[in-house]
Amino acid sequence: MLRPKPVPVTVADIRKNCSQCHLLELCLPFGMTETEINRLEQLIESRRRVLRNKPLYRCGDPFEAIYAIRTGSFKTDVLLEDGRQQVTGFHMAGEILGLDGIGTERHTCNAIAMEDSEVCVIEYRQLETLAREVEGLQHQFHKVMSREIVRDHGVMMLLGSMRAEERLAAFLLNLSHRLSIRGFSSAEFHLRMTRNEIGSYLGLKLETVSRAFSRLQEEGLILVQQKHVKILDLASLQKLVHPLTRHQSGE
Repeated sequence: MLRPKPVPVTVADIRKNCSQCHLLELCLPFGMTETEINRLEQLIESRRRVLRNKPLYRCGDPFEAIYAIRTGSFKTDVLLEDGRQQVTGFHMAGEILGLDGIGTERHTCNAIAMEDSEVCVIEYRQLETLAREVEGLQHQFHKVMSREIVRDHGVMMLLGSMRAEERLAAFLLNLSHRLSIRGFSSAEFHLRMTRNEIGSYLGLKLETVSRAFSRLQEEGLILVQQKHVKILDLASLQKLVHPLTRHQSGE
């Protein structure tokens, strides 16, 4: 598979990759000292731009690096035996992609850009070596992996114990929370994914997702205009999924 060419960067670019990045508190370097961040910056030799609907990597590709999302957003999905694509996650700026390949040294899912995006490429073998030497990096990497596990558990709870409206409400609350800690509006946002993709992620049919959106809007909880969503009654939306809301933050 032809991959997009990495974007060449200068020494000056590398110096500001982490220490001056506006996503510092959400990404891998958070909690590390300046000296430790400087050592990590030396591993980030390129950034990769991925156009909308194009893959960052495909299932079965050799695992070589993890990717910190600088801008844009991605979905991950897997191919089921019946030929359908099952969406397994939605990822935004400040989050890490590629952890699925650590165990088998091959990626176990596809990572597809939902909009024009850019990632920092961190070569994994060098990261492993540095993590053994830098306590702060190893600690933060473990926190990132733990966050992914918690998010996976949250999805299992969505699929196992909620009605359609509750699943959608929890999904919207998840997006609201993740956007708010990135400095964006928690009450009004644009969905980068299609309703079909939302349904795949939540284990719902497309028509069920559409009905759930309509019902939440009829109840005065949200306002929907195509992909634009405005949360009108956050407290009631949270109450709809209580007491499971606290497990859905994904952070």
